[in-house]
Amino acid sequence: MVAPVGNSFWKQRSSHGRKPIFSTPDDLWNAACEYFEWVEANPLKETKAFHFQGTVIMDEVPKMRAMTMMGLCFYLDIGTSTFHDYKQNEDFSEVIAKIEQVIFTQKFEGAAADLLNANIISRELGLADKQDLTSSDGSMTPKGLDDFYADYGKKET
Repeated sequence: MVAPVGNSFWKQRSSHGRKPIFSTPDDLWNAACEYFEWVEANPLKETKAFHFQGTVIMDEVPKMRAMTMMGLCFYLDIGTSTFHDYKQNEDFSEVIAKIEQVIFTQKFEGAAADLLNANIISRELGLADKQDLTSSDGSMTPKGLDDFYADYGKKET
């Protein structure tokens, strides 16, 4: 007996689900390097007004484009959950760490050189200043306020 046409499609598949886009860590690294090059080759543009000899001239000024994990995933045409799956794969862990280091370093150095907004980048990188709100006695008041109460004898307990 011959199977009807179209009923054996499932037999042709060797595995369940979509085949991974990047079969080796080198493939992923090379694709990420393409993204890094694209970011540098495609800066953001800001239109600025320049005044020269009594004439106002509008011109575009290139601005540094920050690398992001979402931008990388969009460029690679994969979802962030797919990138997370690669990250969980032991074979890809080293290349994922390198990719994350490149993106972190580019953003950090861009912010340090005042090419990117330092406030936004520091929050994204988890480098935002933390304010110490504990006093010397362990209470949760700002140190300056604790000193203020001590100086005026109005310290509340």
